[in-house]
Amino acid sequence: MSVPTAPKTVEDPDLTPTEPKKAKRVKTRLTSRGATIAAIVIATLWTIPVFGLAISSFRPEREVKTTGWWTIFENWGWTFDNYNTILFESGASSASLGQYFVNSIVIAIPGTIFPLVLALMAAYAFAWIPFKGASWMFVAVFALQIVPLQMALIPLLRIFNYDWIDISGTFAAVWVAHTIFGLPLAIFLLHNFISEIPRDIMEAAKVDGSSHTQTFTKIVLPLSLPAIASLAIFQFLWVWNDLLVALVFSGGTVRTAPLTQRLAEFAGDRGSDWQLLTAAAFVSIIVPLIVFFSLQRYFVRGLLAGSTKG
Repeated sequence: MSVPTAPKTVEDPDLTPTEPKKAKRVKTRLTSRGATIAAIVIATLWTIPVFGLAISSFRPEREVKTTGWWTIFENWGWTFDNYNTILFESGASSASLGQYFVNSIVIAIPGTIFPLVLALMAAYAFAWIPFKGASWMFVAVFALQIVPLQMALIPLLRIFNYDWIDISGTFAAVWVAHTIFGLPLAIFLLHNFISEIPRDIMEAAKVDGSSHTQTFTKIVLPLSLPAIASLAIFQFLWVWNDLLVALVFSGGTVRTAPLTQRLAEFAGDRGSDWQLLTAAAFVSIIVPLIVFFSLQRYFVRGLLAGSTKG
C-alpha cells in the first residue's frame, strides 16, 4: 500500500510578491527612523556652509571682512553690489563672469556627452559581444582608475602640442582630456549595469534578427537610462567644478578658461576679494543644481540599480 504524498504545489505567478525580498530589505533600511535621522543630520551639516555662503554674498565688503556671517542680526546689512560687480563690471580685479560662465557650459556639456557615448558602446561590447581578450582588456580599463590623474597631465599636454595635433589651449583639448580621464570609471559602472540586463531579453532580440546596433539603441539604451542619468550627473559636476584639467589644457585665457579659474582669481593671494568670491561661488552652483534636480528621479533609480536583483 503506497503512502499518499502531498500534491506538489504550483506557484501562482499572480501570488508572487511584486518586489524581491532584497528590495524590501533595502527599502526598509533606507526608510527606517535611524536612516531618516542620519539623513537629516547630514543634510543640515551640508547645508550650513551653503547658507553661510548665501548670506555672505549679500553682505557689504566691510562686514564680510570684519564679522562672521552668523552675526548678521548684530551687524545688519544687505547689498547687491557684490553681484553687480561680478556680473556686470570688468577690470583687473573684478572681471565679468559672463564669458567664463559660457566657457564652463561649452566645456561641461561635451565633456559629459563624449565619455558617456564612448563608455556606453564600450560597456555594451564588454558585456554582450564576445571577442578575444575581452576579459584582459576590461581588467586593463578598470586598472586605469588607479593611475593618478596628475601623472598624465604633462605627457598628454606634450602630445597636444605636437605640430600634427596642435590643439593645446583650445576647447577640444579640454574635451579630449575630460573624456580620457572619465572613461575608465564610466565604462566600469555602465558595464556592471548593462551586464545585468536579463539574458532572455538579449537572446530574444537576437532570435528576432536584431543587429547589435538595433539591440543597443532599442533595448540597452532605454533600460540603462537610470544609470546613464546618474553617471551624467557625476560627470557633469566633476567637469563643471574642475580647475586643474581646465587650467592645464585651456591655457588659462579668458577665451577658454572656465568659471572655476575666475573663482580662484576672486579669492586672490590673500583672500582680499572674499565678498566677490562668495557671490561668484553662489552663481556657479546654479547650473549644477538645475542639472541635479532635473535628473533627480533618474539619479535615485540609478543609485539603487542592481540592489534589487536576486
